[in-house]
Formats: sequence, structure tokens, C-alpha cells
Amino acid sequence: MNQETIREILNRTDRVRCSGSAEEKETAAYLESLCRERGANVYRESFEVDVAEVHTAKLTADGREIPCIGYTLCGSGSVEAPLCYLPNTDKASLCLAQGKIVLLDTGITYWVYHDLLDAGAVGFITYDGDVHYEDRDIDRKRLRPYVSLGRKVPCVNINAKDAFALVQAAPATVAIRVEQTESVTTSQNVIAEIPGRTDEWIALTAHYDTTPLSHGAYDNMSGCIGLLGILDALKEKAPLRYGLRFIFCGSEEIGLLGSKAYTAAHEKDLEKIALNINLDMIGTYMGRFIACVSAEDKLLHYLEYMCALRGWGLAGRQDVYSSDSTPFADNGVPALSFARIAPKSQATIHNRYDTKALLSEEQLLADIGFIADFTQSMADAVRCPVSKDIPENIQNKLDEYLLRKRKKEN
Repeated sequence: MNQETIREILNRTDRVRCSGSAEEKETAAYLESLCRERGANVYRESFEVDVAEVHTAKLTADGREIPCIGYTLCGSGSVEAPLCYLPNTDKASLCLAQGKIVLLDTGITYWVYHDLLDAGAVGFITYDGDVHYEDRDIDRKRLRPYVSLGRKVPCVNINAKDAFALVQAAPATVAIRVEQTESVTTSQNVIAEIPGRTDEWIALTAHYDTTPLSHGAYDNMSGCIGLLGILDALKEKAPLRYGLRFIFCGSEEIGLLGSKAYTAAHEKDLEKIALNINLDMIGTYMGRFIACVSAEDKLLHYLEYMCALRGWGLAGRQDVYSSDSTPFADNGVPALSFARIAPKSQATIHNRYDTKALLSEEQLLADIGFIADFTQSMADAVRCPVSKDIPENIQNKLDEYLLRKRKKEN
């Protein structure tokens, strides 16, 4: 991997590539070709994803129309009701939602959504962007099926500037109308393998899909370049004791669906995976390098020692990361995610500002070098030392993240 190759990959993938789209499929084919050029055994695995085409999305406040985009998969229908701006979702605040269309400061999350429906909310408005940005972009949001569980009400998303104006105007009533056609399509994981001397594997993951407004250079073509760079660095040293399996995951941005599909389809094979190493956002000019370990704390200590020996800065923690490492940990595979988290004033994600301009080719190569060395230390071990037992504190966090258990409020 070199700077010229990095520039070429970033240029070739410089576009929106949402789950299930033609652009996502074309990017999968391109990544597959890059892995094949590097001598890996490559194949694709498809899985189903729910999609929708929104035909009509309309929001009015006292008859005045406000630009909006309808949530996909929220069903079709119309509702008119008083507006309730709800900055808090505690029990006292929930009492205000009866018969109201609720404007939230947050996105639509599982517990908030069902709490508000149970409290009598009849529709939802969310917003994104920033009142200080020049653009008036509106992201296309999705009412994820595992969030709604079939309970659907009209939902729209608006720009932050219009959300501020809406609260300021205090309209007597607002009305939402959404019409859409829902269907099922396919997404895919691209899997490349370099066999080892045993039948056990280190699985490396990174997602290549984007959100609807983003070209996803930082989040997460940088991680995909990282996988390719590790493949380049370690293919000449193969066979290592453990095989290397590189999984380029589709549909991460809509609920980790690619990694969930992989772990579901390979449930019996997961016993042969000693460790999952996930890359999600590396190589920015500014930002701190992090490791989030969903495994025993000894792995975090090993990383801290390794970084200290190299003079490599690390902010490490034992936790659950909102990325493709999580389904592996949830299925008993010790996992960790690497990222370089830039300050929000320098690099943002899930919007038009996530472009290749955020990335430093030199820093990408440095990050790849560190992660490749760590990967080799695990893949060429006489025995991968990381315990296959997921600690109780991490299992509890997995239950909360995957909505099996409600997080206790402070």
C-alpha cells in the first residue's frame, strides 16, 4: 500500500453508496477485484435488507410547508396534531406526548420510540445538520425494523435551522403526510482469505457503505483501505499460524446488518475465529487513535504495553463499539475496534463533509502499519492468547446495545 494507491481507491469510491443501492454493489465488486489482484481467495455473500421508496413527504405547521424528508419504512399515512417539542424523555416529559406530534433533539431510538408511542404520540419529527452550517441538507432517515417492531407512525426529518424556527414559531398544529412503497433487496459482504498453517482464523472487518448524504471517505473507506493495506503487508509473510479473513461489510450504517448476517450465516464456524479486529475510521490529519476492546481486559493491557514500547499514542477502553465488532463479540468472538477519532470541528461523518479531503495519506499508512503489526502478533502466535470468554461487564453492555436489556438511567 502506498499513497498513490490510496488516492486511486479514494477517487474510485468517491460517491454515496447506501445499503442495497447499485453504488454499494459496484463498490463491492471493486473491492473484490482489489483483493483478487492481491492474490487472496475472494467471494461474496448476499443478504436481504428492507428498503422503501418514499413518494410523498410533507410537513406543514399552521398550513405553512416545511422542507422535510420522510423516514423510510415508517409506513404510509397522514396525521395532524398539536406539536410537542420534547428535549427530555423522562416520565414527566412523556406525559406531554399524548395525542401530539413530537419533535425530538435525538434520532428515533428503540426505547424512546416505544415509550412515546405508549404515551400516545402520533407522529415524529427529527432534525440534523447545524444552525451554523451554510447548507440546508436533510438526511434520509430510516425507521429500522428492529426498532419499530411493526409499530409504524408517520415520521419526517428536517434541517436544524427549520427545527429552531418551528419551536420559535410555536404553531398550534402540525401535519405530516408520508406515502411510500416498501420492499426487500440485497446487500453483500465481500470476503477475502489468506489461509494459515492451521484451520483457525483472525477475522478483520470494515464496512464500505455510507449514509445518504455522505461520500464516506473517513466513514469508512479509510477502514477498507486499512484492510487492503494489512493484506498487502502480511501476504508476503503468509502462511502465518492463523489464517486472515478480511470481511468488507455492507449495510453497517443501517444497523450492522452485514456483520450480523455474517455471524448468523457462519454460527458454527465462529469457534474457529480466535479474534475479530475491526477498523472504522482511521487516517485523519487530526484526532486520537483509539482501541475499544470487547474482550478481556488483558487484551487492552497488551495494547497499552505495545503502544508504550513504540511511542504510539492510544486511548483505550474496554467497552462495546457501535460498529461491526459488536456482532462478533455477541457471538462469543473476542473483538476490538481501532479508529482515529477526529475532533468534530475537524472531521464529521454522516453528512456532505465526509470527503477524502479529511484524510492524510501519511497518517493512513502509519495507522495501517501499527494495526498490521498488531494483527501479525496475534496471527503468528503459537496460540492466540485472548480468552474466548466474553466478560460479564461486556456481555451486559452487549445486551443493552442490542436492545435485550434496558440501560439503567443515572
